Amino acid sequence: MLFNSYIFIFIFIPVVLGGWYTLNHFGKHKLSMAFLLGMSLWFYGFFNPSYLLIILSSIGINYLISFFLDRTKNKGRFTVYLCGLLFNICLLLYFKYYDFFVENINIVFKSDFDLKHILLPLGISFFTFQQISFITDRYRNETKHCGILEYAVFVSFFPQLVAGPIVTYDEMIPQFKDQNKRKFNPESFAKGICLFSVGLAKKVLIADVLGLIVNKGHSDHLLMDSFSTFVVMLFYALELYFDFSGYSDMAIGLGRMFNIELPQNFNSPYKATGMKSFWNRWHITLSRFLFKYIYIPLGGNRKGKIRTFINIFIVFLISGFWHGANMTFVIWGIMQGLGVMFDRLKFVGVDDDEKRKPKIKVAPVIGRFFTFNYYAVSLVFFRSDNLKVAARMFKNLMRFDYSGYFTKLLPSIEIPEIYLIKQGINLLMPNALNVFYAVFLVLFFAMCIFILTRKNSLEIIDGGHETKTLYIWAFILFVWSVISFSGVSTFIYFNF
Repeated sequence: MLFNSYIFIFIFIPVVLGGWYTLNHFGKHKLSMAFLLGMSLWFYGFFNPSYLLIILSSIGINYLISFFLDRTKNKGRFTVYLCGLLFNICLLLYFKYYDFFVENINIVFKSDFDLKHILLPLGISFFTFQQISFITDRYRNETKHCGILEYAVFVSFFPQLVAGPIVTYDEMIPQFKDQNKRKFNPESFAKGICLFSVGLAKKVLIADVLGLIVNKGHSDHLLMDSFSTFVVMLFYALELYFDFSGYSDMAIGLGRMFNIELPQNFNSPYKATGMKSFWNRWHITLSRFLFKYIYIPLGGNRKGKIRTFINIFIVFLISGFWHGANMTFVIWGIMQGLGVMFDRLKFVGVDDDEKRKPKIKVAPVIGRFFTFNYYAVSLVFFRSDNLKVAARMFKNLMRFDYSGYFTKLLPSIEIPEIYLIKQGINLLMPNALNVFYAVFLVLFFAMCIFILTRKNSLEIIDGGHETKTLYIWAFILFVWSVISFSGVSTFIYFNF
């Protein structure tokens, strides 16, 4: 069930919110948690009922690991924790990376093992990391064992289940236990609707439009010239941000409708002046997980510069591999690590939140320009189906030519908002149609850049701007987005 679908907005959300607040109003707190669990599992199983067996098995086994951690000591406790860690890692490796490993074994050893073409369970990367954080915190005695119902809701809470934010037990369960949080809060609910509407607009009205050009370009990567390839590369960097940050806004907004605070996942990342700052702003909860559970245990920055760089490299290598079973993601991850390492050499400018003295002082606008473009270039690997496609895209860029192919990308902008204008131009001045497309695309790109330079959605919603104008705009964006559902598409991060 997609957030950007009629069944979710007009059936699922009213039912789950109505049931949650009604049961809590009559003091049926355990029943309300069971209801929320059931609705979250319905949401998850709607994509594919077979997914339910996987997530329920994962929840059950990790809960047992937590149970046994309370009943063992010393080496036995470590053994239990290690078993839990291996279970989660093996679960992820099997469903997400089995074919990747087998394919590479076949290449290296000239073998012919069969590929299983396993269907990737939705959100497995997210709920597996979430449960690794839980059993690790349990092993470190940073959190306590809990009831199975509480734990199951913590893992399966539908707003953040399939694409984050990656939450921790200590920031979720206390909220579900707080009796005041179970009461309807008009202010939180109104802010939640506004955030959901903004996120919906990011996805439907911006990301999906950019995706039309990006998808066409990648399908025709063998035909594109340098200019077209550059446009596609640039548009994908924008598409990915508006798509994923849009999902995060919707998830946080849904949480607030339940009076539950989910952590921020994006903080204007394209305003960053260096890659270190960028990763403090982009997919914040993933960065938090990698920092706490991998970077710090490896030694962090406490064992000298060389060891620090090695740790950074390992973290981003894992980050790349976490995103997908393809060498393109591994190279993308390596590029992120190299960017952060370069940043730590203090060659770049200073962000407002980082008091570092650079060897070469760079104006913030220059730092933002190079950081954005470096990340956009790395996304060529992220978006490409394989290394051959990525190599072809870079070859296109380096030719520095223009064959006129760009005009063939333009007709892919099939959106209802411009249908009547397009038909009128096609009838009266058909030769001017490409000019219209080009002007529309330039204006659309300028709008995206303008949005990126303004306050982000959370800054606006939580910044005391609770005016009628804000709610009117949220309503307009919501209605406009719902009308545009004819072009429904899945969120990019559903694939990870």
